[in-house]
Amino acid sequence: SSLLVPLFQSCQTGVTRWIAACSGLLQTTAAQGQCRRMLCDIFQRHKAGQFRLSKSRGGLIQANGAIAQQNRLLYNTNQHLSASEEKVGAFTRIIEAMGFTGPLKYSRWKIKVAALRMYTCCVEKTDYEEFFSRCQMPDTLNSWFLVAQLHVWMCLVRLKQEGRTGKYMCRYIVHCMWEDVEQRGKVMGINSVVLKEDMKTMVENFYAALFGYDEGILSDDHVLAAALWRNLFNRNCEDPRHLELLVEYVRKQVQHLDALSGEDLLLTGEVSWRPLVESNARSILKPPPPVYNDEGL
Repeated sequence: SSLLVPLFQSCQTGVTRWIAACSGLLQTTAAQGQCRRMLCDIFQRHKAGQFRLSKSRGGLIQANGAIAQQNRLLYNTNQHLSASEEKVGAFTRIIEAMGFTGPLKYSRWKIKVAALRMYTCCVEKTDYEEFFSRCQMPDTLNSWFLVAQLHVWMCLVRLKQEGRTGKYMCRYIVHCMWEDVEQRGKVMGINSVVLKEDMKTMVENFYAALFGYDEGILSDDHVLAAALWRNLFNRNCEDPRHLELLVEYVRKQVQHLDALSGEDLLLTGEVSWRPLVESNARSILKPPPPVYNDEGL
C-alpha cells in the first residue's frame, strides 16, 4: 500500500495537467473560431470595397487621362534625359563597378586627346584679366583656379549628356586640371608642402562648387547667384551687378554649349566661349562644325 500512494498521487497530478491542457486547447479553439469569423468579415468587406471600386473605376480612368495629358511634357523631358544613357550589359557593369572602363563609343586615346584639348580651351580661350577687372578679383593662382573651374564645370555639364563616353571624358578633363594646377604651383615657386595642402583644399572646394553649380543651373537665378557668390567670389562681393553679370554669363554659355554637336565634342574637344560682356547676350549662334581627320585630330 505504501507503494500505491505515490503512484496514485503521480497519476492524479498527470490527470490535473491533462485537464488544464485540454481547457487551454478549448480556449485556443474558441479564439481560432473568433479569428476565423473576423477573417470572414474582413473578406466580405474587401469584396464590397472591390465592388465600390469597380463603380468608381470609370471616374479614375477619366482622371488618369487628364493626368496623362499633363505628364506628357514630363515624359518627353525624361525621354530626352534618358536618351544620353547607353544600354550596357551585365559584364560591362561589373567591370565598371570594379574600377575599370568598359567599351566606349570611340577609342580611349581619341577621347583623351579631345579632353586635353577641351581643357586647353578652358584655360587659354578665357580672358582672365577681364574677369579680374570687372569682378574685382585679385590676380592670384586661387582666382585663376576659380574662373577655370567654372568653365570646366560647364564643359562637364555638356559632356554628361553624351552617355558613358562623355563621362569618361569628364574624368580625364578633371585629371588634366589637377595636373595643370600642380605644375603652375611649381612654376610659381610654391613650397611643395604648402602646395599639397592648397591642392587638398582646392579639391574639397571643387566638388562643393560642382554641387552648388549643378543646383543653380537647375534652379532659378537666385540659387545660381548664391552658388557663384559662395564659390567664385568666396563670399566677398558687395556689388550685385557682378553677380548679375556672372549669372547671365553662365546661362548663355550653357545654352551655347548645348548647341554644339556631341560627336564633334567627343572627337575634337574644341570649345568656343561667348564674351563676358556683349551687346546682345541672347544672340547665341551655332558655330561652324570643327574640321578633323579620320584619326580625330
